[in-house]
Amino acid sequence: MKHPLIAALVAIVAGCATHQPTTGTVPARGGFDLIIENGRVIDGTGAAWFYGDVAITGQRIMAVVPSGTLRNASTKQRLDATGMVVAPGFIDIQSGSTGAFLRGDSRVVGKVTQGITTEIFGENSTPAPLSADMFARAMAALDPADSVSRRLLPIFARPHGFAEMMEVIEGRGASVNVGAFVGGGTLREYGMALAQGKPTPAALDAMKGAAQRAMDDGALGFATALIYPPSNFATTEELVEIAKVVKNAGGIYITHMRSEGDQLLESIDEVVRISRESGIAAEIYHLKASGIRNYPKGPQAIAKINAARAAGLDVQADMYPYTAGATGLSSCLPPWSAADGKLFDNLASKEVRAKMRAEIEHQTFDWESLCELATPPNVLISRLLQPANRQYSGKRLSEIAIAMNKDWIETMMDLVLTEHNRVETTYFMMDEANVRLNLQQPWMKIGTDAGAVDPATFKGLVHPRSLGTFPRILGHYARDEQLMPLEDAVRKMTSATATRLSLHDRGLLKPGMFADVVVFDPKTIIDKATFEDPVQVSIGVRDVFVNGTAVIRGGTHTGAKPGQIVRGPGYKPDAR
Repeated sequence: MKHPLIAALVAIVAGCATHQPTTGTVPARGGFDLIIENGRVIDGTGAAWFYGDVAITGQRIMAVVPSGTLRNASTKQRLDATGMVVAPGFIDIQSGSTGAFLRGDSRVVGKVTQGITTEIFGENSTPAPLSADMFARAMAALDPADSVSRRLLPIFARPHGFAEMMEVIEGRGASVNVGAFVGGGTLREYGMALAQGKPTPAALDAMKGAAQRAMDDGALGFATALIYPPSNFATTEELVEIAKVVKNAGGIYITHMRSEGDQLLESIDEVVRISRESGIAAEIYHLKASGIRNYPKGPQAIAKINAARAAGLDVQADMYPYTAGATGLSSCLPPWSAADGKLFDNLASKEVRAKMRAEIEHQTFDWESLCELATPPNVLISRLLQPANRQYSGKRLSEIAIAMNKDWIETMMDLVLTEHNRVETTYFMMDEANVRLNLQQPWMKIGTDAGAVDPATFKGLVHPRSLGTFPRILGHYARDEQLMPLEDAVRKMTSATATRLSLHDRGLLKPGMFADVVVFDPKTIIDKATFEDPVQVSIGVRDVFVNGTAVIRGGTHTGAKPGQIVRGPGYKPDAR
């Protein structure tokens, strides 16, 4: 005999309006908009897959039922997912696509072809909020031809500039949903400009006020990167005070810690302290143990997090599945060298340069040079723009030093000075065994730590995580290496992140949820991007729907931009 709940659903989708379904919302008259049928449904909870059908009307999932249940249901479209996995859309907890959303290509092709349907940006810095001082300095530094920034900066400097920033993104449209943390470095600069030192009570109040307004404006929490100025000037005490404000608004603290190398364990202790003293849920960005001498600390880091959790503190982490990270070459310089915005002036000074060199050659526990931690042969310079430097793009720092007939320290400082920017760099400094161990942790989530890349237009080198993070986990680690069940890999990419960010209507295939859905081939899904040839789209993701609209069909971007802004639980739409 047919189960009564299934019978009720069939009656409804066949046009009967006298019953309410227990498995979903009543579809509009005439049936569903789309039924994805015959796929292996992985619902995002971590539960075992089952053969099922997913029905969508408008922006929402209406039903998730065993295959065949909806064979007689009325629908505008049917999509056969035989041999495919149907899963919730993936959530990138550490996106770097801010520029794409505000002024670039908001189709974010390199992300949606991975199955990503939601991106969360804001590590360390956000374009808003701007203090009067930040606004004045930004305007003074503008290229006269940059009309976009000239239009946007005054908006971001308004009292609720964070909300207006998100509205600019919403107005432009995006192929994915977009959310943001407020940058911890932005908050520090809001109160203290680019100065070092402990904040005055007035400066701390300014930071806390800016944090509160950002939470009212929809921020998901606040995000620091404590290796970069001015964030690394922040004291633990001020971070605790800001965390209290954010926690009261329902947000989380997420951080690129002060150290991922020699002081890794001590840095985790700081995260634990911030969580304990403020009561906030704390998340560690891209957990890793950097530098060969620190590889043994990988299991110890996990043990520290587990101990904090056993003590009742909500400390978790996320990661990308590679043995190299990427950031600026300027991360090899002492943080104080960038204080007050004087990095390039200091690099041009013979006396200050000598002081920098001395600190790099005699490392202390106050900071660590990523060049020293990785060692120069493992420092890959991704992109150089000045004509005299372009020949060195794609080469290792050690090679460039030999070609320039200088030591690596002098070479590094010259490149940053002559390029007059941080110089995009890849650092090979992690252990594959630790990557595998981290991926297996139940509290681990996934983030690319990368911006959007359009393979049709991008030239040069970029970290392969930009195009390959999520398929690499599903194909290489879950399928080929059998490091974890496919269901758990999907959970780490979907509901685990949605729950962490209080996005209660995303991350699961469940009636009533927004219809962010990915259809991928479990046999073929894999990353293609490599460090040597990174601008290659992943394969295996066949279809992607964002809020019920097709963004990828048959592996091809449709051009649609149905993304929505996702906001934190403290959002107050009437705050302005």
